This record gives sequence, C-alpha cells and structure tokens, in this order.
Amino acid sequence: MGSRTALGAAAAALLAGSVALVTVVTDGSGSASPVAAQAACVPAASGSSAVDAGSGEIDGYSGVQLANARTIIDTGKAMGLSVRGQAIGVMTAMGESGLRVLDHGDAAGPDSLGLFQQRGNGAWGSPEDRMDPGTSAADFFKKLQGVQGWAELDPTIAAHRVQRNADPYHYASYWPAATAVVSALEGVNASDIAGGTACPAAGGSGDDLPWGAGPVDATSPDGMFTRECVDFALWRVNQELGSTTFPFKVLNSTFRPDGKPLGSALTWKDGWDARGWPTGKDPEPGAIVWYAPNVGGAGGLGHVAVVKAVNTDGTFLEEGYNGNPAPNDHAYYTRTVRSSTPSAFLYVPARKDFGLAS
Repeated sequence: MGSRTALGAAAAALLAGSVALVTVVTDGSGSASPVAAQAACVPAASGSSAVDAGSGEIDGYSGVQLANARTIIDTGKAMGLSVRGQAIGVMTAMGESGLRVLDHGDAAGPDSLGLFQQRGNGAWGSPEDRMDPGTSAADFFKKLQGVQGWAELDPTIAAHRVQRNADPYHYASYWPAATAVVSALEGVNASDIAGGTACPAAGGSGDDLPWGAGPVDATSPDGMFTRECVDFALWRVNQELGSTTFPFKVLNSTFRPDGKPLGSALTWKDGWDARGWPTGKDPEPGAIVWYAPNVGGAGGLGHVAVVKAVNTDGTFLEEGYNGNPAPNDHAYYTRTVRSSTPSAFLYVPARKDFGLAS
C-alpha cells in the first residue's frame, strides 16, 4: 500500500483504501487500462458540408480507409442508426483494422477477418461475409442494436459489448478520429455525434483523476491520500455533484455531518448512513461500490470503487484506483464484477437534493 509519511501511520490507516481485488473479475478486463480523459471528448470543429471520401485526408485516414468508412456510415444509415451509432461503427473498425479489410487476424484471434476482425466462431457469418465491408458492418450494427442502452454508453463501452475484447477502453483513443471522419463525410456537427456536448463538465471518463500522475500518498485536494481507492471515489462523487475544481463540495473532513472524517474504505458506508444518503444491493452507473473488509478480495480496510456501466448479464463494469496487485497498484483499473459480490452500493443523490453548501 506504500509508505504513509504524509500524515503518520494513524492517519494513514484512517484514510487509506485497500488493494488486490483479484477474485471478483469475471472476464479478461481486470488489468489496468489507463485512458486519457480527452480521448472521450469530441473535436470542437464541425463540418458544414460533406466532403467526398475519395478526396484528401481526414485525421490521418485517406483513400480506401475513407471509402470503407463511407460504407460503414451508409450501412448504419440504412439500418436506422443515428449518426452517433454510425461513428461507433467507424471507431470500432479503426480500432480493429485501421479501416482496412484485413485477410488475417492476430495472436489473440488468428481466425479474425475483415474491417471488424470478426471471428470464425459461427456468430459472424462466412469468411466472405466477414471480408465484405457492407455485410460485416451490418452484422456489427445488428449486435450493437441488441446492446441495452447502447446510445447512452461511452462509445468504447458500447463497442466492447459487441466485440467482447479484453480491454473495454481499447477503442477510446479512436473516438476523436471517428467523429472527425463522420463529421466531415456527413457534414454534421461533431457535437451532434457526441449527443449534444463536446466534453462534459461533470461525470467521468476513464482515468481523469487530475492528480493521478503525481506521487503516491501525498495529501490530495479532497483530503485523501493520492491515488488510493478512496481518493478516486471521492473525486467521482464531487464530479457527480458538479464540483470539478478546487475547492470541492465534499472533502474527507467535511463529508459527515457529525464531524467525523469519511475515512478509509472501511467507514464509507457509515459515512453514507450518517449523511442519510441511500444505499442498496443493485448497481447503478455512478454509484460507489463498497466492499467490507475481506470481501471480494479486499483487505482489512475494505475497498471502494465506482460503477462505470451496468451489464444485462448480472455483472457491472467497475472503475477505480488501487485495485490491482503490485506493480499495478495505485493506478486506474477497470474490471467486470458480479453484481452480488460487493457488500453494498452507495448512491449519490441528485444535485438538486444535495444539502451541503457550495
């Protein structure tokens, strides 16, 4: 857990989270997956008139790549997909093949083919289907439409639900280029592709902890030790309440109305109870995931994380800090967890119901 020189051993025990939640993972997404926050933001530029796919270059893509993007867009439109859905298709093909129809796979999927690197497992048709840009795009979009709430998910998560690759954030870095390509080819505003905003002021997007690249166990602006599980979780709580810059609405020292610190992961449910905030057994996006001591692989101080997305198969996507063994501790991670594994979920009330002073 690192040294605790900033505030002494007693204070460290009060503020620290726990590590090594190694038993709750249900698929291959448990490794740390740092993602720059800006990767999910849409370019500010917008297209006022469509350009031809055969002319010039758009964000590093040209020629046959843009022709394939054009096919993906047209296929999505024919199937009734929104421009955002079309961009998710383009993003996915960028991340899988660089917008090229590949006749080979890789070590993880040697039988993968085509724009979307679809596997030869019977779910994606014949080799000819997978090598055909229009057919492979249609098959991708059919499965995307079957993902519950796909339009409200982060684009990389929506793509991951279809592709089922190991890292759910694999596609995030391709989203800006995908929106630029679709914006240019379709002549639409990039903000329309994003769903109305270029870069949200509140909420979270991957590894966006402002001091996440700094030292471990310094004192953070929210009063926790930096890069501990509780530090990232309290940052997310502040984001949900619309507080994204210092001074933050909620601090370790001011969260509880009885004057006690919010403290380590061990005491977070007590903190919720003291404030009268709701808790329960069902995951909801944005809720704090609370593990009591020695539950789900947590240590003696428990662990807290955040619900990133809820799946339809009884699992949820968890994000947090300090949830992997060394040397990947004190870093951002995501993992898929069974909904029955945590001890409780701690819900953040709507901003209008939040009673603390600004």
